[in-house]
Amino acid sequence: MDRDSGPRMRVPEQRAPEKPGTAEALRFTVLGPVRAWRGSELLSSGSPQQRALLTALLLREGRTATAGELIDAFWGEDPPSQALATIRTYASRLRKILGQDTLVSESGGYAIRTDRGALDLTLAQDLAAEAEKARAAGDRCQARTLINKVLGLWDGEALASVPGPYADNQRTRLEEWRLQLTETRLDLDLEVGCHAEAVSELTALTAAHPLRERLRELLMVALYRSGRQAEALAVYADTRRLLAEELGVDPRPELAQLQQRILRADEELARPADEPAPAPAPLKPAQLPATVPDFTGRSAFVSELGSRLATAEGSVMAVSAVAGIGGVGKTTLAVHVAHQARRHFPDGQLYVDLQGAGARAAEPETVLGSFLRALGTADSAIPDTLDERAALYRSTLDGRRILILLDNAHDAAQIRPLLPGTPGCAALVTSRVRMVDLAGAHLVDLDVMSPEEALALFTRIVGAERVGAERDAALDVVAACGFLPLAIRIAASRLAARRTWTVSVLAAKLADERRRLDELQAGDLAVKATFELGYGQLERAQARAFRLLGLADGPDISLAAAAALLNLDPHEAEDLLEALVDTSLVESAAPGRYRYHDLVRLYARACAERDEEAVERESALSRLLDFYLATAAGVYALERPGDRLADHREPTQYSGLMFADRHSAQDWLYTEANSLLACVRQTSGPGAVRRAVDLLWATKDLAESGANSKQYETAAITMRDLARSSDDARAEGRALITLTNARLVAGRFDQAERDAQRAMQLARAVDDPLPSCWAPNDLGIIALYQNRHAEGEAYLEQAIANFRADANRPGEASALCNLSRIHLAMGNTTSAVALAQQGIGIYDELDHALRGANGRYALGLALTQSGRFADATEQLHDALAVFRDSRQRLWEGMATFRLAEVDLAAGLPAQAATKSEQALAILRGIGGEWRRGNVLTVLGRALSEIGQPGRAQVCWREALDIYETLGSAEIETVRKLLAPTLPA
Repeated sequence: MDRDSGPRMRVPEQRAPEKPGTAEALRFTVLGPVRAWRGSELLSSGSPQQRALLTALLLREGRTATAGELIDAFWGEDPPSQALATIRTYASRLRKILGQDTLVSESGGYAIRTDRGALDLTLAQDLAAEAEKARAAGDRCQARTLINKVLGLWDGEALASVPGPYADNQRTRLEEWRLQLTETRLDLDLEVGCHAEAVSELTALTAAHPLRERLRELLMVALYRSGRQAEALAVYADTRRLLAEELGVDPRPELAQLQQRILRADEELARPADEPAPAPAPLKPAQLPATVPDFTGRSAFVSELGSRLATAEGSVMAVSAVAGIGGVGKTTLAVHVAHQARRHFPDGQLYVDLQGAGARAAEPETVLGSFLRALGTADSAIPDTLDERAALYRSTLDGRRILILLDNAHDAAQIRPLLPGTPGCAALVTSRVRMVDLAGAHLVDLDVMSPEEALALFTRIVGAERVGAERDAALDVVAACGFLPLAIRIAASRLAARRTWTVSVLAAKLADERRRLDELQAGDLAVKATFELGYGQLERAQARAFRLLGLADGPDISLAAAAALLNLDPHEAEDLLEALVDTSLVESAAPGRYRYHDLVRLYARACAERDEEAVERESALSRLLDFYLATAAGVYALERPGDRLADHREPTQYSGLMFADRHSAQDWLYTEANSLLACVRQTSGPGAVRRAVDLLWATKDLAESGANSKQYETAAITMRDLARSSDDARAEGRALITLTNARLVAGRFDQAERDAQRAMQLARAVDDPLPSCWAPNDLGIIALYQNRHAEGEAYLEQAIANFRADANRPGEASALCNLSRIHLAMGNTTSAVALAQQGIGIYDELDHALRGANGRYALGLALTQSGRFADATEQLHDALAVFRDSRQRLWEGMATFRLAEVDLAAGLPAQAATKSEQALAILRGIGGEWRRGNVLTVLGRALSEIGQPGRAQVCWREALDIYETLGSAEIETVRKLLAPTLPA
């Protein structure tokens, strides 16, 4: 057929608007709808056929496409008679839109000429190539980041709605590439340890691509590394069955080998990260002290400091200053690094102990005299004054490559005259003080060892045989030493010298905090003596702050809390705390937060008991408790407008912080969680128990946070016992309600019921409205979970009456929403919807965001059972957004689980499986086994419907084990699901 013959098809012209004087770059996208842009302006690319021409030219990446190739791309083997004319018309119209220089005609064909970065596909290919190089170089994190960027360039289906056989083929190719990239990224996820997170995505992908064995392989690895070995093996069984049924083949060898490795519980599947090779440690005599033969760990610091010293080979003079508390190993590290760096300093190494932590620090002029003699200067040539000695010292170093190790410096003023002034030399400084005023210095803050490093050091001193026999006791020892190298060395040396002691004997001796510092001494080494050097140099106000701050049990303390404890203005308190940071007796955990090393805290408390009156110690902790209670009560009031806690809590003498909005209040609560719970736990005596219990009540959101649930429950048990021993019925009743809340979160319903029943009895005896309202509300929830619906209904109606009597409208709304769930369980869906809506109405009227989400959660359940799936999904999504925003991981996980139930009911099992996996990941470690069993049951149903019955049965069997252990009513439901596989 003559493709030049025939009439030309008339196509209306398109022309981009004229923009004289502009030269904005063109860019194109094909990883989604095919589009063209000039700057930020989206250009019209015309009809689908015209976009097909644009697509064919773009995918050739600048190469010329002949007219014949384009006709084949459009119509394949059956083009119309006017095909060539149509191509020319489309090309003409595109040229008017894109410009003459962009779409060019040559050799009877067409090409698009643009910069390489103008096409999203080209950018994706370049990023993928960079990712491959990064992965080959061992940089998995960088490779993962780059692959995510590539996948982020997709905007839906590639070449969306572009017609023609060429576009169809390219669409298939690009979708396959996208899937390969996704597999690569998931493989990298597993390599960097994101196993649990990958399970959800892989579950959805294996449902969408059931015959893709690589995805099944990755899912097996992810499940295995998440501790779900049985499910991983079930995936293999499902895959083998599916391949046999669909294709009549066995799984590929790699999949079969993986199954065998999982059956063997192959430890190599948990792939360790690469360890850096140790740097060489050349030995050469000089003034450097000998490095310790058992130097252990600190590889990151060795590398960092070694790299800095190596820069002195160029045209700079390198200075590094290492700071840290006494005993943290500054000198040991510096000497070790200096020995390794000797090859960079062939002209020698100088060393001096500047005795900066002692009563008489070394004088710089004395040190310079010693250095000058070591460098070959005769005594008669050494000047008398400091300035002259410093000048001669710098002149002597000129042209030489010398390393100077200045150990145990007092401050920057002491070492400035000792620094070399010429390129090629370097100085390495250690001090308890951070040298922030030492211009140009590279500052390094040395922290304690990691647990692995600490155990390795202990083992090298004691011996692998003794430690290997009692590894857990050895871990207890190094933990009691606070992972402080000096303390570990002392403890290990004592054990090594006493062959009749076991590691457990030493661990028991160090377990007593009041005796621990006395135990940590051997010969002339003593941890307490090291701390005393720093404490002895403090001014009076600094020493008082050091002592009193050590009384607080929290892992750290904020500036505002420290100011309350010290009874000082925040600015004055900050000056004292920063001074303590500069001396390395206190660490700055983050801006505005401070902490002690564990052993330093013990020393500070010993100083407080020795140097402070008991009344002042008690007053300091009382002020801290007041501060936490006043602030937490304000947070609670912001989160729960209209709640009556403010009217019923214990008064405080010390005021707290105020917050402008609930988000900043939440930030404070979760930042302070560990510290304020520690404050509750260390409360003692009847005078403070009521305030501590009210503080627990005001922070009840922490019970559902996941990260703080166990600490919250421990604090609640402590307060219950203290209130009981103090014979304070009101405090005990409130403590029992906080404990009920914690146990509800953990899914221990029998314990929660006993606590709530006792709380209700005590509340009636002392006429305390708070537990009188909340105890029946909690008992109603427990009855719901245990399928005692009539009993639960009675409890909740009593709770509603009590809340109304106390004018507690948020509490009333909570009970209404809980009653909605009771009615739902009894089959009364209409009243369940109405009750939930009534509760939501109260919450919305009070602008109660978080509790309103709980109401929408209840409404979502009622709507699901009513068959109104779209409405249920909307309510649950709204609730989920608030739970995430409020950091309520328990309810975030449960809302995700309920959305999975909606998907399953609506006939969307693949989506239900994905959401169930997400819920399992969110609820990991929180919510208790009962809730985990519920999610596993729904996950199994979803997996069964998407063709993974083996894995479904594993989920159901695990859920059955949970329910049988707990004696839950859901046992029969799961047994029916497993009925075909259970023995008769």
